[in-house]
Amino acid sequence: MKVVVKLGSSVLTGGTPQLNRPMMVELARQCAQLRQAGHDVIICSSGAVAAGRAVLGDPDLPATITSKQLLAAVGQGRLMQVWGNLFDIYNEHVAQILLTRSDVKSRTRYLNARDTLNALLAQGIIPIVNENDAVVVEEIKLGDNDNLSALVAILAEAELLLLMTDQDGLYTADPRQDRSAELIPEVHEITSHIWSIAGGSGTRMGTGGMMTKIQSAETATRAGIDVIIARGYTPNIIVELVDGIPHGTKFVAQPVAVENRQKWLLAGAKSAGALVIDSGAVKALLTMGKSLLPAGITAVEGDFQRGDTVAIVDANGRKVARGITRYDSQSLQQIIGRQSAEIKPKLGYTYGNNAVHRNDMIILTLERQITSDT
Repeated sequence: MKVVVKLGSSVLTGGTPQLNRPMMVELARQCAQLRQAGHDVIICSSGAVAAGRAVLGDPDLPATITSKQLLAAVGQGRLMQVWGNLFDIYNEHVAQILLTRSDVKSRTRYLNARDTLNALLAQGIIPIVNENDAVVVEEIKLGDNDNLSALVAILAEAELLLLMTDQDGLYTADPRQDRSAELIPEVHEITSHIWSIAGGSGTRMGTGGMMTKIQSAETATRAGIDVIIARGYTPNIIVELVDGIPHGTKFVAQPVAVENRQKWLLAGAKSAGALVIDSGAVKALLTMGKSLLPAGITAVEGDFQRGDTVAIVDANGRKVARGITRYDSQSLQQIIGRQSAEIKPKLGYTYGNNAVHRNDMIILTLERQITSDT
């Protein structure tokens, strides 16, 4: 099995300002045990900023991205040094991979990153992946290591993503505020209810907490990857999860086959804008496997160029699909609602009949599967 293990700062530090080496050596032992049992293991490790703070004596720095870059630049080397020393105990080699959004936005760089991961795994090396915080800016920021881990799982074509955190999993309510909250053992579909109990943006639980883990689970399960959120402190937790022993909350992979190019669409660039489509177009995309024609578009949102990735949403704002547009936003504004034969007379040129071709699109809703099964 190919498994991605995301280790959050809360697990690596034990809630302290610095790395907790006894905890890290136990995590390294488990990952080494998995690799020696024949599994491919990739680690998405937080902790660079925490390591940098410890090296510099917890300096008083302004809360800016530059300060985070400074701490990450100091701490990234120390973090890898610690991991290298710990895995040496178990005679395992590790390698560092630093990623930014640009590395998955480009199809070529996406494939290069995938090839590097696969080459390392083929040689029995454990890749340790982190966002390149030392150079990242908002425009290229992946967002957090929860979402990064989902993209890495897609890159590596993993079967399982483990999100190790300081929480037991997803509860019916915030267990820190509601004693009656119960752990949800399994989630088959990430509905609006799941989002609501995860905590919306601006809540203590949601900001940088469970919300980003649900985002990660949504991305990975759409690509056919099982995801489990569990408490990283639990003894032998990683080994037991890979062995199928239930812990935490499991998000079951969607059974819809996803091609490699579609996986890149999930992992690649953020949507540069959105195309709002009518009910007829929704049906054509979900139940008939059609491309999106200008005739089915009712509104164009955002300013984007030909070749950018856009969200495709219905009249209620629900995300139906994601794809690469064949026309820029200004051109689409002129041809929305029009038949394909009207494109060239209206624009003076044509890039084809489709606004978004089926081969450049991934469906983001289970409605197609539900409809076909009933």
